[in-house]
Amino acid sequence: MKAEKPGKGADRKQMKYICNTTDFYSDVPSAITLGKFEGLHRGHQKLIREIVRLQRKEHMQGIVFTIAPETKPSLLTVREKRNILERMGVDCMIKCPFVPEILGMEAEEFISSVLTDRLKAKYIVVGTDFRFGRGRSGDVRLLESLQKKYGYTLFVIEKECYEGREISSTYVKEALARADMDTVQTLLGFPYPVCGTVLHGKQLGRRIGMPTINQIPGHLKLLPPEGVYYSDVICGKLNCHGMTNIGYKPTVDGSFLGVETYLYGVDEELYGCEAEVCIRKFRRPEQKFPSVEALKLQMEFDIQAGKEFFRVN
Repeated sequence: MKAEKPGKGADRKQMKYICNTTDFYSDVPSAITLGKFEGLHRGHQKLIREIVRLQRKEHMQGIVFTIAPETKPSLLTVREKRNILERMGVDCMIKCPFVPEILGMEAEEFISSVLTDRLKAKYIVVGTDFRFGRGRSGDVRLLESLQKKYGYTLFVIEKECYEGREISSTYVKEALARADMDTVQTLLGFPYPVCGTVLHGKQLGRRIGMPTINQIPGHLKLLPPEGVYYSDVICGKLNCHGMTNIGYKPTVDGSFLGVETYLYGVDEELYGCEAEVCIRKFRRPEQKFPSVEALKLQMEFDIQAGKEFFRVN
């Protein structure tokens, strides 16, 4: 079972999002899962589907609780995580700040003060290797032993595997680094997303009859290798296919890393809109052409290749 594909679930209710504060709480009993959830891959989704099942069956709040420093490049931005969790039907996402107030708690204090007191956890769902508390002293065995004392039920979910290996964020990153987008999508359960505001570019594409949208991802967003990719694009109510260039556009600019996408069948200005470009498959490396005319010719080849790709995929 996979996460809902981007673009679906337009009638879903809005997920509550709490961040940049340790003053979080739940007014009602909750089913909660905890972790870094860097990639929200299929292993993570097993945990999340369980809390969604519990929140619906038991009529309680489902919470995804994340805590991780934002200092290293990551598979998913917060915006991308929010999109995916909302599509999966999660009630609430808490992005806990990486602060001593939380990190310094002893494991049982975290269970007592945060999980059962503030968040009213009646169900806790974690993976087999989950660790928490000061010095990562808490684990699944501790959670199991304290169920009766604190009045919750623990669910421990086994790892998800692919080709004999446990699915992990590291596994996804390895596939991403070699532009193996088929494996990335298999591990994640959805095409690799790149979210960002549509910005004004040099409008070269529009001048040569091939208008594109431009995004500049944040410096902590991991991207696949520079090149041209088949993609799907969501922007408001718009849902279409695209051909995406990730790189520095050496023929016309070359000064910054950006994401530029040609949209099939779309010729409207989308400046200022939030676009989600879902990378499907690698086509070719980025390259510098001797002239804009040569670039235009290659873009025509790419666009035609995209028509053939989307016809059969």
